[in-house]
Amino acid sequence: MHVRRPLMAVTGLALAALLAGCAGDDLAEDNDDPTTSGSGSGGSGEGTSVVIGSQSFDEAALVTAMYQEVLEAEGYEVETRLVDTRPVYLNEMPDAVQIAPEYVAGIVDQLNTDANGPDAEPLSTSDAQETIDAGATLLEEKGITLLEPSEAFSANGYFASQEFSDAEGVTKLSDLEGQAVTLAAAPDCKGRTDCEKGLVDTYGIDITLEPLGYASTETFQAVLDGEAQIGQTSTLDGTLEDQGLLLLEDDKGIQPAQNLVPAVSSEFLADHPDVEGTLNDLMAALDNETLGQLLVQVQIDREEPAAVAQEFLESEGLL
Repeated sequence: MHVRRPLMAVTGLALAALLAGCAGDDLAEDNDDPTTSGSGSGGSGEGTSVVIGSQSFDEAALVTAMYQEVLEAEGYEVETRLVDTRPVYLNEMPDAVQIAPEYVAGIVDQLNTDANGPDAEPLSTSDAQETIDAGATLLEEKGITLLEPSEAFSANGYFASQEFSDAEGVTKLSDLEGQAVTLAAAPDCKGRTDCEKGLVDTYGIDITLEPLGYASTETFQAVLDGEAQIGQTSTLDGTLEDQGLLLLEDDKGIQPAQNLVPAVSSEFLADHPDVEGTLNDLMAALDNETLGQLLVQVQIDREEPAAVAQEFLESEGLL
C-alpha cells in the first residue's frame, strides 16, 4: 500500500476545485528521464531533477510555486508545467511528471473514471481519509503516493452575476431547479458529479456546457455578458465581489473532500524520502483562511504567485 494516512483525520464537506506557461498534451517532450541525475539515495535533492505538473488557474499556480520553492531549497532542480486540465499531467505520472499539487477527491475520482469509464460511481465522499482509502488500490496501481492532506480545501464553486441574482432571486443552486442555464466551465466538467452531472441529477438544472475554462477570463466574461448564467470557479475565489459576481450556495452538497494533497511518484519518493517531510510541512502550514488571504494577493492585488509563495514560506520558516 502506497498511501500515507494523515496524522489527523481531515473531515468536512468541501464547498467547492483544480490549479504559467501552458505545455502541450505531451508533457514528456524533451524530458526522457528527469530522475536520473543525483544520487537517488534520499536526503538532499542536490542535482536531482523533478517535474511538477499542475493546472494553470491562479490557485494551482500559487500552490505549485510553493512546491517549487521548498523543493529548490532542498537542492532539487525543479521544472513546472501548468496545463489546462488534470488528465494532461496525470497521464504523464509517475514517469515524466513526478509530483503534482492535487486535491483528494479530484485525483481519486479521475483515476476511477480512467480505470472504470466515465459512468463509474464516484469513490469520493465528504471525508478526505475515506476518499483516500477508497482510492488506495487505484493509486497503488498508478504508482502514486498521496502524502498528508492539508486542512485547506478548495472545491468547485458556481457563480452568477449580481444582476442575474437580483433579477431572478437566485442565491443558491437549488433556486435554479427546473431552469435551462448555460454553464461556463472547464472542459472536464462534463459528466462529473461535482460539476455538470451533479447540477443535472441532484439539482434538476438543465445544463448546456460551454467549455470556456476553470475560473478563466472567458468564463467570467461570459457570465458578465449574459452569455452564460453561471460559471465555475473555486470556493476560495476572492475576485467575485469586485467583478459584480456572486458565489451560489451549494445547498445540496455535491462537492466532495477536495483537501489539498501532494501526489508523488511512489518510485521517486522511495529514492528521495526527504520529499515527504518537506511537502507535509507545507501542507500543515495551510488552512482555508491562510490560502484565501494569499489568493487575494494574487487575484486582487495582481502580485506574482512566485513572490507571494516566497514571502509566505519565509514567514512560516519553511525557507
